[in-house]
Amino acid sequence: MPTLHRLSPLVALAAAALQTGCGAAAPVDGKKAPAALAASGVDPALFDRAVRPQDDLYRAINGRWVANTPIPADRSNYGAFTALADAAELQIRALAEAGASDASAPEGSEARKVGDFYATWLDEAAVEARGLAPLAPTLETIAMLPSLAELPTLMANLSRQGVDMPLRPSVGQDDKDATAMIGAFDQGGLGLPERDFYLQDDAKFKKIRSDYRAHIEATLGLIGDRDAKASAAAILALETEIATLHWDRVKNRDPLATYNKVARDELKALGGSFDLRALSDAAGFSSLPAVLVRQPSYAKALGALAARTPLVTWKHYLRWQVVCAAAGQLPKAVDEEHFRFYGKTLDGIPEQRPRWKRALGALDDALGFAVGKLYVARHFPPGHKAKMDALVQNLLRAYDQELARIDWMSPETRAAAKVKLSKFRVKIGYPDRWRDYSALRVVRGDLYGNHVRAVAFHYERDLAKLGKPVDRSEWYMTPQTVNAYYDPQNNEIVFPAAILQPPFFAADADPAVNYGGIGAVIGHEISHGFDDQGSQYDGDGNLRSWWTDADRKGFEARTAALADEYGSHEPVPGYKVDGRFTLGENIADLAGLKMAFIAWQLSLEGGAARVIDGLSGAQRVFAGWAQVWRRNYRPENLLNRLKTDPHAPSESRANGTPRNLDAFHEAFGTQPADRMWKAPDQRIRIW
Repeated sequence: MPTLHRLSPLVALAAAALQTGCGAAAPVDGKKAPAALAASGVDPALFDRAVRPQDDLYRAINGRWVANTPIPADRSNYGAFTALADAAELQIRALAEAGASDASAPEGSEARKVGDFYATWLDEAAVEARGLAPLAPTLETIAMLPSLAELPTLMANLSRQGVDMPLRPSVGQDDKDATAMIGAFDQGGLGLPERDFYLQDDAKFKKIRSDYRAHIEATLGLIGDRDAKASAAAILALETEIATLHWDRVKNRDPLATYNKVARDELKALGGSFDLRALSDAAGFSSLPAVLVRQPSYAKALGALAARTPLVTWKHYLRWQVVCAAAGQLPKAVDEEHFRFYGKTLDGIPEQRPRWKRALGALDDALGFAVGKLYVARHFPPGHKAKMDALVQNLLRAYDQELARIDWMSPETRAAAKVKLSKFRVKIGYPDRWRDYSALRVVRGDLYGNHVRAVAFHYERDLAKLGKPVDRSEWYMTPQTVNAYYDPQNNEIVFPAAILQPPFFAADADPAVNYGGIGAVIGHEISHGFDDQGSQYDGDGNLRSWWTDADRKGFEARTAALADEYGSHEPVPGYKVDGRFTLGENIADLAGLKMAFIAWQLSLEGGAARVIDGLSGAQRVFAGWAQVWRRNYRPENLLNRLKTDPHAPSESRANGTPRNLDAFHEAFGTQPADRMWKAPDQRIRIW
């Protein structure tokens, strides 16, 4: 169950989820472990010597890798992040298989639950034997829905089973009171990834919608719908109306616009005949005096849509959403039809991932921190944590130093920024206290039941937080996740164990490359506290203005220039990067790499860096930056990401950020004729 925490991860996880669709998440997977790096931390064999860094840093450092690295057949894209995830996945597979074959593990122990959950996923014969029977009670409940008046309660109950509904309930910190937990509702309920997939009127998206309608029809036919064609048409029409009501992705990034607290007694009036109070109560929020409704105009319009939509259409829609959410736990015919659309059509993936990989993804969703405990014990050297601490402290020093030098910021805002920086929390590797899974029941052989019970377990776990103090020790990524994040409501940066490996971090590699890799990741996450979203939260995690009006206007002018710059990038012919949607990540990249370079200079303590592999120390910082962004995409996936991913594509990140940094131009001696050149007075300077 998602939380309200406005996490800003280094890379988006949503792109993987698109393979699965209907709001479900899929794991990162792949085939090859990362190649060992040279002592310098970079691999010259991957350089394209025909390309100058002054013209294209990304291709100069990664050109041979890009040209010679195929995307695995079960992948939508492949890069440095996924290569590391491959290695972690193989390690976790060994742990899961050991658990699955260990009959001596005590009943109810975490080791037994991990093993039983994984083994059940691999038992395809049992899935085929049970057929659609696991869904029968839920589908019968939908069929027996007596009237539209009961629709909100049923939707809430389905949400608690992991089915994506038009209003998604969640629990998290109150944006304006980070010491309190609150319930909230967010827009949802679409089978396609984002509203533009329904509304954009060009050939590509028309084709996607046609394929989607055919996919719905085929799936409903597999579960016995006698008029699947008509049902599919009705479902697509309804989802299109829902999409029309959705707020767009840029507006949803505004934490003030999406902070709307509605008293319990006012919920019914907001939804009209679609009783939002009944929805809220059934979601588990009946004890709360108020909840957050992230998009109130959407919620109100949804109420009107619900009233004018025939009950039979809602039943078609609910049945579709249930089957879509459960596809991975259903017989092969349903599962493969699901992949045909969400994997092949939307992401261009030729082959379904092996079942063991999908089993690990489901295991991570259900028992991720139990797996993480095993992973850390075997694969995370304690010394990495100490070295990361040193890197983080140097990055924080760099930020503190640069805050004192910003010429466009008033003394009042600068002082508040330094206070916020001083309150940053840092989490490295793994939690100090592991999550308790004792209340989660795992039954060997009951695949669908395990899925539903795991979703319910996490939902109830979140509901139990209401009315209690915020647990600031909690993690929202497992240690085996190759990613990092900033959480503005806890004002913390978090670096799971699995990302602390080459090419991001190597304990015995040249410090310059470590600063360009994991150092820039650290800087990126710190900067999220000061990007267009995070800068609206104070050092205690509260949504509160701590800027003077003049400073905010100056900041917005600078960030608007960055949005315009990235908005000119066109990775897919005819489709550009949305500079406003990706703004927070682009700000974080720009500040993060700048601060990483300064932190590297601080780490030298006045000494000089030697030349390695023909690169100066300064050049190696930027080489370290470029190599972590190497990635190949399938065209379908790249288009998908342009609509759903708040990060710019990797090549845009690798080249777009250095062009605005004086240090890059000095390191490589760029000239006006070079393609990476940008005149000093045109370089965007924010932090």
